Amino acid sequence: MPQIAMLGTGLIGRFYTEALQGHRSRDRVSLVYSRSPDRVREFADTYSITRHTTDLSAAISDPDIDTVIIGLPNHMHRECVLQAAAAGKAILCTKPLGRNATEAVEMLRAVEEAGVFHAYLEDLVYTPKTLKALKSVRAGAVGDVLWVRSRETHPGPHSDWFWNKELSGGGAIVDMGCHCIEIARNFIGKDIRPVEVTCWADTQVHPIEAEDHAVGMVRYENGAIGQFEVSWAFRGGMDLRDEVAGTEGTIWLNHWLRTGMEMFSAEGERGYVAEKAETETGWLFPVGDEPAALGYVDMFTDVLNSLEAGTAPMEDFYDGYVVNSIVDAAYRSVDSKRWETIDLPIWRGRTEVDRIGVQRDFDADHVLIKEEKMPDGTARLILRHKQTGQISQQQRS
Repeated sequence: MPQIAMLGTGLIGRFYTEALQGHRSRDRVSLVYSRSPDRVREFADTYSITRHTTDLSAAISDPDIDTVIIGLPNHMHRECVLQAAAAGKAILCTKPLGRNATEAVEMLRAVEEAGVFHAYLEDLVYTPKTLKALKSVRAGAVGDVLWVRSRETHPGPHSDWFWNKELSGGGAIVDMGCHCIEIARNFIGKDIRPVEVTCWADTQVHPIEAEDHAVGMVRYENGAIGQFEVSWAFRGGMDLRDEVAGTEGTIWLNHWLRTGMEMFSAEGERGYVAEKAETETGWLFPVGDEPAALGYVDMFTDVLNSLEAGTAPMEDFYDGYVVNSIVDAAYRSVDSKRWETIDLPIWRGRTEVDRIGVQRDFDADHVLIKEEKMPDGTARLILRHKQTGQISQQQRS
């Protein structure tokens, strides 16, 4: 059983601790760190953690600790990883791995040179719905994946540092686009190289330097497209949705605003409803088990089982580095207003992959473009001549 130090007592630290201590049963946080003496004491009391500290270096280097979980603001990730790798600890880091790809690649090299276990805590690829959908996609249920659209929007982050571009590395793109990008990579195939990005972003509502709204597209070497839509200006709670379009099928996922529980209250819930919920009255969408619904439970099950087995988890620092590289290209595209190449000096996937697509022969001279049932009961066939390229149609009773 790992001896875990939890670095951070904010919202993510609470979700992580609840997921760790509530499901595999044997896992416990042994030590918790926070910069605030009051918060760290309250956190330790709430979750029955025996030891707490406000000394970050002491928490990382503690001889009784073998596993460090980083749930701290983005600007602290790099230093924590470098310290933990030098101390020989297993390292689990929240998203994004770094504020940019330069930090991410330094962290990747640090853990690999130290030979320590590393996991990238990208919870939204571990939601139960996503894991089920990924299994279906990998079994061929939707054919070749052509397009993945991932959307995360809400009224804005809960802590001040998110809004500070220097501390966070950016706005909604680095905060939530990192989720959407990695979701698309998983469906398209993490061995397929992302090659270029086009992105629009703006600060539409909030008086900050970073963007609070963005839409981008990532083109992959096989022709697939990953689309991300992120916003800190969306009203109505948190909207988490994914769509997967393939040559043989489609998957729609709605993770938050349609959770399977809907409730109307004129009086008000009189308490917490769900993360980023904006109201306690009217139509509400409560969540029964937030750590499970957001993927934290399955994420830690995979990560800690992998740690014990000495195998790689589903998401590691290499994945975090690829995501940071895509995010960097997105920010360049925002400035240049054109497609920007994704710089990946370290690439461990496939190269020169075939382009996706389906071509069905209709006869010796034609390929079938489409077949559709018409209102009169006949079938209409749209055909393309193999030699001339001429498009034609036929009716079939």
